[in-house]
Amino acid sequence: MTLLKIVTYPDPFLKQPTKPVTDIDDQVQKIIEDMAETMYAASGVGLAAIQAGFDKSIIVYDPTADAEKKDFQVLINPKILFSEGSMISDNEGCLSVPDFRSDVKRSERVIVEALDRNGNPLKIEAEGLLSVIMQHEIDHLKGVLFIDHISALKRQLYKKKRQKALKSG
Repeated sequence: MTLLKIVTYPDPFLKQPTKPVTDIDDQVQKIIEDMAETMYAASGVGLAAIQAGFDKSIIVYDPTADAEKKDFQVLINPKILFSEGSMISDNEGCLSVPDFRSDVKRSERVIVEALDRNGNPLKIEAEGLLSVIMQHEIDHLKGVLFIDHISALKRQLYKKKRQKALKSG
């Protein structure tokens, strides 16, 4: 397995919507394995393919972030069918948005439709942390970052801080 380089803000690649997966072949299976390995190595709970440099509609996630068990799940071409309620995702962060966390308003409950890694259809009802993970990762597939959900002022402050950090490299 290969650890992938995580694409970070402000790379414009992250703002692109991904393409649906039409053929779940060996290449897609390898991407999935490498994405999972990368997610665990970075201590994340989710990773979208776009964050790993692939413009494919794939996410891997594991709410436990347990690198020992590696009991990750895969969603291919996921779509949120239904969402309800409102909650604050406390201190949300993102592997593609380093050194920044913020409270984000999310739906409390979502129903997601997708394919598993074998092409079988799934429907997942998620609430709480799992709902947040689903919304966060599916947003990535649409070219939306969690900082797009915060105030323009906070976003601008982070952007300046990030540009300064990249320059001092």
